[in-house]
Amino acid sequence: MSATTRRALLKAAPALLFTGCTPPAITTPLVKKSATVRELTAVHGFQPSRDGAGVTIRRALGHRGLAALDPFLLLDEIRSDRPDEYQAGFPEHPHRGFETVSYVLAGSFEHRDSVGNHGRIGAGAAQWMTAGRGIVHEEMPRPQDSGQLWAFQLWVNLPAAEKMTKPRYQELGSETIPTLIVDDAQVRLVAGNLAGKRGPVDGVTVKPLLMDVTLAAGAAMRQPIACDLTSSFAYVLEGAARIGSDGRELLKGQVGVLGHGDTLAVSSDAGARLLVLAGRPLGEPVARRGPFVMNTDDELRQAFADYRTGRLTG
Repeated sequence: MSATTRRALLKAAPALLFTGCTPPAITTPLVKKSATVRELTAVHGFQPSRDGAGVTIRRALGHRGLAALDPFLLLDEIRSDRPDEYQAGFPEHPHRGFETVSYVLAGSFEHRDSVGNHGRIGAGAAQWMTAGRGIVHEEMPRPQDSGQLWAFQLWVNLPAAEKMTKPRYQELGSETIPTLIVDDAQVRLVAGNLAGKRGPVDGVTVKPLLMDVTLAAGAAMRQPIACDLTSSFAYVLEGAARIGSDGRELLKGQVGVLGHGDTLAVSSDAGARLLVLAGRPLGEPVARRGPFVMNTDDELRQAFADYRTGRLTG
């Protein structure tokens, strides 16, 4: 073998031999690479807002301070025991080019759409809807007996190659979402992999991780997560959580953006409940207006034209 060929192989060797979250140090193959914990890189509060026909929401992602975390576009929380704040609901409206995820903790939503689907998303259940080339639907809240409604909606972008696919639903009844005891935490695993278990969502390109994590006072969880899910964040629903190796505190109603790494470390002094999300970024241009998310302005204009002329769902 020539000296030139040997040099080329040696230069390429690190890329061929190591596939971790960060470039490895030069070491022997017998030395195990230490875990890299995801640290908090930024903290944001939610933005109070109204959506639909006048529903009061807390917008955790998708506002001026935190516009998006590719591939995640929006996260809204609805939580109220006052029907006047939510009963108008979300009447008929269109979508194209992305996915909507509904996760309900109290009360329920009745939904129906332009392709004949209808049903109810009850407490503890979720729905992962791929709008694809187009769908027109409505979601109307139904509170529990106490009058409380507590639910979330997440928007997840689709890659350009899938924006015009056929709409698809994944209806996830409460019984299909596994509840795990992971270290000291209780985790409802809606999507993704954790501690050798898998959530019920499948066939999503960005390989999402969606966890509902409950920590008692003094509890902690430290678990590997796939390092290629480089977009990740946590949203605290109750109490206060500590994130990362330095235990930086994240309070109720705050979103914590996480850095890269292969390990999630969360704990709580007095108890907490939080959503943790991660996914593979698409790295594509985003053209977004109202209920449509495409890659170019021309595609957006076409979506609006298709909706006006009745071709959105054709």
